[in-house]
Amino acid sequence: MTKAGADALRLFHTVRRLRPVQVYGRAWRQLKRGRIDTRPSPPVRTVIGPWAAPAPRERSLHTAWRTRFLNHDGEIAQASQWEDPSQTRLWLYNLHYFDDLASASDEQHRALQRKLISRWIAENPPANGTGWEPYPVSLRAANWVKFWLAGNQPDAGWRDSLAAQLRWLMTHLEWHLLGNHLLANAKALVLAGLYFEGDEAEGWLRKGFEIYGRQLPEQILGDGGHFELSPMYHAIILEDLLDLANAGRAYGRTEPFFAALSEIIGRMRAWLAAMTHPDGEIALFNDAAFGVAAPLGDLEAYARRLGLPDLLSASGRLRHLAPSGYVRLDRGDAAAFLDLAAVGPDYLPGHAHADTLSFELSVGDERVIVNGGTSTYERGPLRESQRATRAHSTVEVASQDSSEMWASFRVGRRACVEATAVVDTAQETAVSAAHNGYRRLPGKPLHRRSWVMTDNALEVRDQVNGSQPVPAIARFHLAPGVAADGDRLITTSGRAIRWRSTAPATVEQSDWHPCFGQRLHASTLLVPMPAGELITVFEWG
Repeated sequence: MTKAGADALRLFHTVRRLRPVQVYGRAWRQLKRGRIDTRPSPPVRTVIGPWAAPAPRERSLHTAWRTRFLNHDGEIAQASQWEDPSQTRLWLYNLHYFDDLASASDEQHRALQRKLISRWIAENPPANGTGWEPYPVSLRAANWVKFWLAGNQPDAGWRDSLAAQLRWLMTHLEWHLLGNHLLANAKALVLAGLYFEGDEAEGWLRKGFEIYGRQLPEQILGDGGHFELSPMYHAIILEDLLDLANAGRAYGRTEPFFAALSEIIGRMRAWLAAMTHPDGEIALFNDAAFGVAAPLGDLEAYARRLGLPDLLSASGRLRHLAPSGYVRLDRGDAAAFLDLAAVGPDYLPGHAHADTLSFELSVGDERVIVNGGTSTYERGPLRESQRATRAHSTVEVASQDSSEMWASFRVGRRACVEATAVVDTAQETAVSAAHNGYRRLPGKPLHRRSWVMTDNALEVRDQVNGSQPVPAIARFHLAPGVAADGDRLITTSGRAIRWRSTAPATVEQSDWHPCFGQRLHASTLLVPMPAGELITVFEWG
């Protein structure tokens, strides 16, 4: 097949699963601009209950006017720097979010934050630039409202600006994207609808409730996981719902939406706990990185401040999050995280990686086997390499990805997991599955993987079967600081983990990207599978 033909086929498999609303939503977005409504804001509603301190944020606004986002410094000393062309799109998005309003601050820093709000209003004219895209509008609106509810009274004109932003958002909801973006739109509308009162505010509130009413039952799966299957975005949406529960309590609201929040939040908290390593940070499946969403510990502290029931300590050796497709195994002092998941919703796989049947392993509170992480959303070789199968602790066949990743957020043909089996006994816990992501290749190979975990070992069995032999290689990415020394892996604490494989292995230098804008040096075990079969065992004392 020619390259043009292959590209056309990939595009077909990418767009054929889109929902109609995404297609005409994109067209409508190109056509619709809307007028800017700068009428005064609605009146403010009276708060009748307590407002709890939200989850804290790291300080990103430093001395005037130095900023730091995604581990990269910048400044906004001039108005033009709100659109600094030297920064990435995601960095500029963060600049317009105002997450710094939730950071620990003294009076001097609060004064700087207040100046920045006034500067944003003066230097970002309506409907122009990054700051007026629906997602930044949504996050900024939520942060401003939370800032005001925390006792920071708005200056003249601030509320009028927020009302103009909300009116703009109402006509630019992100139906073309759906997923977490649409939920962010809904959160802004609900918070603003509670903060203000009157007919217009009630309209924002109704629209926010309507979106949540349609989207939450689909987006939050039965096990509590968010359907985009990224632990990072899951944690973001969990924090959003905690913020809404906080606001509902402050305004004494009893609508069904608020009544249902406790149960939904409970499921989401349990899911996040299952997908959090003993070091307190999330497992890195799909687009996931540290430092973007609040970690589990901060979200649990927030839930306690809201008076929500304590999260019950998980017990047992096996947590099978079947609707999401993830499995957590706990035996001895080790925890393994297994990816038996789909790439995401058929119509929204933008944050997916080709990581099917990958896994991560912690022994004690140290990560040993990891996935490669995410450090950028910018289109290019780095983004492509981080989404690729070879960046994950799984098997790559014929130097191809298990799912066709392309551009920054596109997926063509994608792997489907089948034949899942889980067996748990006193002696061992066994999980197995297969995926068909390589069936598009000659010989239609199928990758089967099983994990068998005991109190002091994890055995990984791989098979690649097809009608003709194909080259395959298993990769086991080691966490930074874990050194391969012969048949031992030495962790940063000096713990030795013995490993062996049925085929000769090599060690190559690699990179780990646990945060946006960050690269840490690491090592990877590469084990070829010349006969299409492999057994690899990791043992700890």
